[in-house]
Amino acid sequence: MTQNPESRFTVLSFLWIVILLSGCVHQKYVSEPYPTWGEENSLQRSDHDTSFILRVLYPADIAHAKACMLLVHGMNEHIGRYGEVAHYFANRGFIVGGFDYYAHGLANPVLQQANEALKSGAEQVDISDAFLSQAGLGNLEPARKDFGFALEKTIERCDAQSEFKRPVFIVAHSLGALVTATYLQQNQNDITQRVKGTVFLGPGFAVSEVPGWRGWLANPVIKLSFHAETHFLHPHDEPLPLMVLNQIVAFLTVPILDGVFEVFSWPGLRTLFTPVTPGWVVDYLTDSETEKNRIRNDSWIVKRTLLRYAKGIEEEIVGFRRQMSGYAIPYYLIFSGHDPITPAWGSRDFIDATYHNHADNGYYELPDSQYHQHLFLTNPRRREILEHIDQWLNRRMTVEQNNF
Repeated sequence: MTQNPESRFTVLSFLWIVILLSGCVHQKYVSEPYPTWGEENSLQRSDHDTSFILRVLYPADIAHAKACMLLVHGMNEHIGRYGEVAHYFANRGFIVGGFDYYAHGLANPVLQQANEALKSGAEQVDISDAFLSQAGLGNLEPARKDFGFALEKTIERCDAQSEFKRPVFIVAHSLGALVTATYLQQNQNDITQRVKGTVFLGPGFAVSEVPGWRGWLANPVIKLSFHAETHFLHPHDEPLPLMVLNQIVAFLTVPILDGVFEVFSWPGLRTLFTPVTPGWVVDYLTDSETEKNRIRNDSWIVKRTLLRYAKGIEEEIVGFRRQMSGYAIPYYLIFSGHDPITPAWGSRDFIDATYHNHADNGYYELPDSQYHQHLFLTNPRRREILEHIDQWLNRRMTVEQNNF
């Protein structure tokens, strides 16, 4: 049956309105300058068009600082949120560094330009296209390069304050933990040898599980994709018929999903198909209503995730899990038993594979908790977590001093 011209015009008009409305729905503006803490160091790099910003907060008595620390933020957020955490550890004698990695915070060209405009007097800046900087994140290599640069420059500033080399520790949250762990595994050099311990908070060692009724459709797709990616060209120790079946499923699934996610990330399509962070996510980040409101109103948090970026993270998780048993740097891992964003099974698998690699390895599970951002919980739990971290760091420093 053929359509008359009016019908075709109506359909085309409807599609055009949908496209226009999708763009309007995702309009995003920023009106407050980026939150700062510590000393801001604007560093130039040959492989970056924009300056790289490293924040460093020194304790009151710099000469007697006991160690150095690098804070690493999570997915789509920024290091500006971690000012209170930085002050907590600076007050306990740490020289604390922090940075935004690729496409996040002030390492995102759109957001960096917006911040400059606000500082120059602009009242409001459109940052709707900030998520497009994720187009270069088919994997986490750009973020790892930024991490390596930040670690090197933090150590330089730490060493400049004393004649002896202080121990270096990393405190990393969620995706930042995955960036940290993969970088340290892939790079064995004088810089990484300075790292004497890592603190992982809700580490991104597993794919998300959508809670409640929302997960009825989403979780089977997420699990199928993760299962296929895990088995793709990597047969496991399993009976031959099962191995053949898994390889068939993987060969049918992985190229299709990779192709779909890639096409939906192309110019012209990505504005329409890039999802906005679901509202339920904020409810699982923290138990603090004040902090939830801050997150909802924080325009420096990128609230859209390019599908290419999401698929690349899944592949990074799979790749890390294949090699995580070799992780040798002492760690303290904190995770929640009911966290749907980075589920507990990822942390438990990592602990099972690595716990005996070092005598100082430790972990702290919050079995009754569903919250992901441990450093932004309400007291007394937040204070309890910070004290646990501080105690573990002090034990590590004692061991290092005895070995010196």
